[in-house]
Amino acid sequence: MRLKSGIWVSALIRRAHGVGAFAAVRRRGAEDAGAIFVKIATLDGKAGLFGPALPSLAEVAVPGERLFAPLVPPGSPESAAEERMAKEIRFDPDLWFVEIEDREGRHFLELARD
Repeated sequence: MRLKSGIWVSALIRRAHGVGAFAAVRRRGAEDAGAIFVKIATLDGKAGLFGPALPSLAEVAVPGERLFAPLVPPGSPESAAEERMAKEIRFDPDLWFVEIEDREGRHFLELARD
């Protein structure tokens, strides 16, 4: 069973705040099962964007685990991440959009392996 999106996002924000990064929900999605997207801004005009990984990218599926994949590589212009998110929101208005501001670029996510 997968943790509800709202609870998972709250935990991500708490984890980021716990190590000195700033995190905030920019768009609240469906509480139970909304897709989650995370923008990492390094406060120098650069950013990365992570979204749900395709199930086929998981080497071994772990029930309830959320894996992410980079949609806009870290270190890209922040405008590229914003433009991609605008497209994602048009496609799925029930998604969650979280932004983390961290000079070190930490994302606090489990990434799928290629």
